[in-house]
Amino acid sequence: MNNIKYFDHAATTPVDKDVLKEMLPFFSESFGNPSSIYSIGKKNKEAISLSRMKVASSINANFNEIYFTNGGSESDNLAIKGIAFANRNKGNHIITSKIEHSAVLNTCKTLEKFGFEVTYLDVGKNGIIDLNQLERAINRRTILITIMFANNEIGTIEPIEQIAKIAKKYGVYFHTDSVQAIGNVKIDVKKMGIDSLSMSAHKFYGPKGMGAVFVRQGIPFMPIIDGGHQEQDKRAGTENVAGIVGMGKAIELSQLNMENNNKKIKFLRDYFINNIENTIPDIILNGDRKNRLPGNANISFKGVERNRLLQELDSIGVCASSGSACSAGRLKSSHVLTAIKVPPVFERGSLRITLGKDNTKEEVDFLIDNLINIIKKIR
Repeated sequence: MNNIKYFDHAATTPVDKDVLKEMLPFFSESFGNPSSIYSIGKKNKEAISLSRMKVASSINANFNEIYFTNGGSESDNLAIKGIAFANRNKGNHIITSKIEHSAVLNTCKTLEKFGFEVTYLDVGKNGIIDLNQLERAINRRTILITIMFANNEIGTIEPIEQIAKIAKKYGVYFHTDSVQAIGNVKIDVKKMGIDSLSMSAHKFYGPKGMGAVFVRQGIPFMPIIDGGHQEQDKRAGTENVAGIVGMGKAIELSQLNMENNNKKIKFLRDYFINNIENTIPDIILNGDRKNRLPGNANISFKGVERNRLLQELDSIGVCASSGSACSAGRLKSSHVLTAIKVPPVFERGSLRITLGKDNTKEEVDFLIDNLINIIKKIR
């Protein structure tokens, strides 16, 4: 990427060269509609099946429990709305947290307009929900708990297995938005007791506009897009074959290389955090210091405006963010930092650095040196 130093992998990742190579034939050579009965259609149907197996294998799910979508937001909508509407005869209460991605929060707000009741759980200063509060929130009308696996802004990883045990204890379905976790954390839906899970390919070096949702076999859920019979009648529309193939290859590579990538990325993350904490005064590390994604470092600088900070970084070729890419450019405070009670004088100067597999120590040193000077300049 020439002189660009990219530190915003939570927003998106570049498509891996091997992933792109796998995708290319399906744009022109193998272009058939997978629903067709002739050979080039059947070939593409087989390619979809192979990718479905790769996605299922990555989270220890069954082949027929994976449904392809156009991304994480649609996956969240399909899982949450689909389960809610299909189980409305059992109850109308949903539990989520105050730090969810907007794809979950706004889905829940929409469901409230249809008569559903939603409880929004608080989180501690580290961004982790209170399991006791969760259990107290469950009532006889509760049908679904949806808590993200890892937060997209502060990187905190939630106690997923404990949440699943509580959900199972009360006969409640458990969905987790795992968009940030896939490719960074080993996930076993059977061992962890997860009933439904969302993912997005462009977070683990796959193509944009491609996602999937896991729904455990036997759980009733309804489609949210009407049309043909694709995806086991749960997601109508001609399949994005190239995207599906790319997602399958990307998730396969992410699982093969996860241990080595995480070791490198975690070292760079800790190196960055330690240097910033030792050289710049009046800062706060947001999120849990231990239970966090390997590449996430979210730091708030007292007396600094985030837009000015990001502009200064951009001027030297550094790509970073202050939080979710879906809210970039908005002056409104981060709902995540508000929920963990970051003081406004710090919250306005929040910076999210998210490292990827191709970042180097030299790039991190460049970021540290320039960040020290930029903070001094702004202050």
